[in-house]
Amino acid sequence: MSWTVIAAVLLATAGLLVLGALACRLWLDVRSLAREVAGASRALADAAGQLKPM
Repeated sequence: MSWTVIAAVLLATAGLLVLGALACRLWLDVRSLAREVAGASRALADAAGQLKPM
């Protein structure tokens, strides 16, 4: 095999590893954001429940 083919395969593999790592970080950030949004939603629902109708 030519060294250029091996280099291309290694670069493609490294690129996929980097994309996988970025996808994992993104998933963790989205999960954290979803928890924060759920907490804020609960807080808003509690606050709305405490309002007295006029």
